[in-house]
Amino acid sequence: MKYQLGDFVSQTPGSSMQPPPEDQIIRPYPAQYIWECRLKDGTPVTIRPIRPEDEPLMVQFHATLSERSVYLRYFCSLSLRTRVEHERLVRICFPNYEHGFALVADRENPQTGKHEILGVGRFSAIDDDEAEVAVLVSDQWQGRGLGMELVAAVIRVAREEKFQRLSAEILRDNLATQVLFKKAGFHLKLMSDPSSVSALLTL
Repeated sequence: MKYQLGDFVSQTPGSSMQPPPEDQIIRPYPAQYIWECRLKDGTPVTIRPIRPEDEPLMVQFHATLSERSVYLRYFCSLSLRTRVEHERLVRICFPNYEHGFALVADRENPQTGKHEILGVGRFSAIDDDEAEVAVLVSDQWQGRGLGMELVAAVIRVAREEKFQRLSAEILRDNLATQVLFKKAGFHLKLMSDPSSVSALLTL
């Protein structure tokens, strides 16, 4: 997002106030990237950028993941304790929007009235033109179209943020994610490492 000088400089004649350095500008919460959708079974879900107050919900989300889902996402086994460490979640829940976005799929549980995170889609900048994509969905919500909704949202935000390419590395035996990315328009090919497949989408 580009900022105008008038956003930071007093309009009072003669004012000497200068805009803060670019690396000190705090970008407001990007509410324009909030969308409502319905899953295949009719469940209403809100897809939105993550917020600092989502940390407890992220702890609960990680507790819903099987060891298989964790391995396919992170390419290794990570304990729940490691995944929900405060320092790690702070980096995720307090994003620097110039370096990427984390989008969560949020719904209000009709039985408890409390919100819960069902999945996370994110992209992280590799350079000014390319970003790496990853998607993770709670086991009980897999197979309902949520993964596709998250990938579509990530693509939409990355395009709005002026990235030119999205890429991902997927384990070769993670067929469900390969199918998901292919449906979203990514081009898949085997990597030099026979255990992985690369996915690339030109925006």
